[in-house]
Amino acid sequence: MLDKNLLEEISKTLGVKIKQIEAVLELLEEGNTIPFIARYRKEVTGGLDEEQINEIHKEWSYGVNLQKRKEDVIRLIEEKEMMTPELLEAINKATKLVEVEDLYRPYKEKKKTKATEAIALGLEPLAKWMMTFPKEGSLEEEASKYITDKVLTWEEAVMHAKFIIAENVSDNADYRKALRKEMELGGILTSKARKDA
Repeated sequence: MLDKNLLEEISKTLGVKIKQIEAVLELLEEGNTIPFIARYRKEVTGGLDEEQINEIHKEWSYGVNLQKRKEDVIRLIEEKEMMTPELLEAINKATKLVEVEDLYRPYKEKKKTKATEAIALGLEPLAKWMMTFPKEGSLEEEASKYITDKVLTWEEAVMHAKFIIAENVSDNADYRKALRKEMELGGILTSKARKDA
């Protein structure tokens, strides 16, 4: 059974009829190649050319993969009992795989990082305090409360807390989306030939 919403979305995006998309997908499912369909099945596809057929195939494959990944991410977060109605809505509204991955990122099993080590040292409260940008109390005074036999100075406590902050910012889907947009709009790519090229 073909996903009706996905069919409508592809139809709107590519400007082709749903019947044409269904015909292309059926022909591909039967094992026909894109060039064969374009040349010898014009009467079935309504005269679609090779490029249009390829675009339908790409959009359909991407949409199916996106839906499958959404289902996997929802299941994984629900297994950890961390799903919220807002998160579920955000995942379901996502139109790109990268958006789904950004939303899932904070719930993924993390490898050992500098941030996880800092959390193990008990420095998460310091990181949270720093993120409030407090107007009262000095950083040195607050960080000194976290000096232990493993964290020898207040500067070291601050350094570890910064690892936690950096990971939290990196895991935030909104920040990642904004940064990608900023790079897309204002990023500059440079390249140069290697010496031995």
